[in-house]
Amino acid sequence: MTTDGRHLLSSGKLPLIAPEVLGEIIASASDLALLISPTHRVVSVLVNPAHGIQARVADWEGASLQSILAGESWRKLEARLADLGSRRVPPVIELNHADRTAWEFPVRYSLHRIGSDDSVLMVGRDLRPIAEVQQQLISAQLALERDYEAQREADTRYRVLMEVGRDPIVIVSMSTGRITDLNPAAAVLLGGSRAEMVGAAIAQEFEGRRRGEFLESMANLAVAESGGPIELSARRSQKRLLVTPTMFRAAGERLLMCQIDLADSVTPQGDDLTDNLAHMYQDGVDGIVFTDAEGLIVSANEAFLNLTDSANTAAVRGRSLADYLVRGAVDLRVLMDNVKRTGQLRLYATRLTTDFSGQTAVELSASWLNDRPNPVLALVVRDVSRADSLRRPSGVPNEEGMRNVMDLVGSSTLKDIVAETTDVIEKMCIETALELTRNNRVAAADMLSLSRQSLYVKLRKYGLINKDGD
Repeated sequence: MTTDGRHLLSSGKLPLIAPEVLGEIIASASDLALLISPTHRVVSVLVNPAHGIQARVADWEGASLQSILAGESWRKLEARLADLGSRRVPPVIELNHADRTAWEFPVRYSLHRIGSDDSVLMVGRDLRPIAEVQQQLISAQLALERDYEAQREADTRYRVLMEVGRDPIVIVSMSTGRITDLNPAAAVLLGGSRAEMVGAAIAQEFEGRRRGEFLESMANLAVAESGGPIELSARRSQKRLLVTPTMFRAAGERLLMCQIDLADSVTPQGDDLTDNLAHMYQDGVDGIVFTDAEGLIVSANEAFLNLTDSANTAAVRGRSLADYLVRGAVDLRVLMDNVKRTGQLRLYATRLTTDFSGQTAVELSASWLNDRPNPVLALVVRDVSRADSLRRPSGVPNEEGMRNVMDLVGSSTLKDIVAETTDVIEKMCIETALELTRNNRVAAADMLSLSRQSLYVKLRKYGLINKDGD
């Protein structure tokens, strides 16, 4: 059983409390306390020191209680004060304060009549923290409802597209290899119902396919440049189907969207030329590369990836072809200048550099395809590293120059022989550069790291100034 503590005062067990101490107790026990006179004026304002609103309520003392309350709150408080004397339990009321600066905040007060002159002590608790939490909860609830409605709308659109779409589609999880969804058109082609096929392993729906092998081949096909379909035989319906996979991510999970067609529904090409070219691009022994007008690689086949030791098509797409040429930008500029001028270039000898700093001797044939808005450079890259060693076993290309040098042994000093050898090698290098650049002397000078003036001096020295009819 609880009491109100009056017997403690009457029995003298509690000492009398000094006014200043009582004020501190009231201020510490509440957030805000107001002492109101019988004429409804604020006699004293007690503020909890930790609450931080002293400056805002400093001018309330002596003010009319009505002036610091919102209109509705004043009317509610006035009615409550009128019957305060008839209540044994102090009433509790929630009021909204408002001042001249439109600063407003809610406070829950308990009303206590004190003294013999009908003064009232209002002990209050600031409700703003609770109001802020409530507002946050309401905002969160509204946001959840909006997200829920948006999700429902997206789900409805997705389900309608799956149900009425005529294109057979199967959604497969890459992590489990199982069908997560399919539309009725796909279920008909596969020979089952949607209910029994959702959750089934996709590899089991096709004959002669194991789960790991099937998922790997589908993933490789999804990221391949050509993106062509794969022909499979459905186990239930025994139909030959063409499956075209597309990979995407949803909620952090990799998924495959497989578009399915009947193999005999695809209209064959009149002369199979497109199909043959696609097979040559994918399975040919020579590397095939397509670049844009700036030399940036647009696509490359598997043979080119093997020559450059590249991991996949994505690793080379967007890179400059100069990154794979041993002479870098010089080779690329010679290629682009010649092929743009003549439309094609045959048997351009150079070396490819791999991603692991290796080199491979190759011959390039290039064609400039400018019959479109965005012209394309098409290159065929042939590995000649083995053939090159057979063509040039160990001899020096310029045998006549070497014989002339060997004839000097016995008749000239070693110093003279070395000087003569240097001239022979220098002439050979200049001739090779001119041959590679098709007598483009600016490109040849860049290739040899010479100035244009130095190259012309050496051309005159070795009698090459009139080479190729110049």
